[in-house]
Amino acid sequence: MMKVSELAKQAEVTADTVRHYSRVGLLKPVRNPDNGYQLYDATALKHLRFILKARLLGFSLQDIEIIVHHEHRETSPCSTVRSLMASHLPKVRGQIAELQQQLTRMEQAMLAWEEMPDGEPDDDAICPLIEHWNNQEERNHG
Repeated sequence: MMKVSELAKQAEVTADTVRHYSRVGLLKPVRNPDNGYQLYDATALKHLRFILKARLLGFSLQDIEIIVHHEHRETSPCSTVRSLMASHLPKVRGQIAELQQQLTRMEQAMLAWEEMPDGEPDDDAICPLIEHWNNQEERNHG
């Protein structure tokens, strides 16, 4: 049996990460009756490593709960995993497209700002770089 800190070290995460997954019910520690410490077994380490891999693949904690639920019913979660991933892909593609647009705007701003002097805040402007760039953008798109 391992304490929170020992489990965290084995999985190369923080103790807070272990506590968080325990609070949301993905890890199920037992309490030491003598001191009340949460104790974890080798299965908890297996589950924690699974959670970390699933998170890297973009699965939410709710998704992981659904996936892990299959293990308790002794049914394969693989079809559920495929379905969940398929539903996440369009959303992630959309987020990437939005980030690409933001990157383009940021690069355009940096280029425009090379030509602009620093301005002082006044009653009309907080930072002229941003305010004048936005006006430039509106003229280009409006």
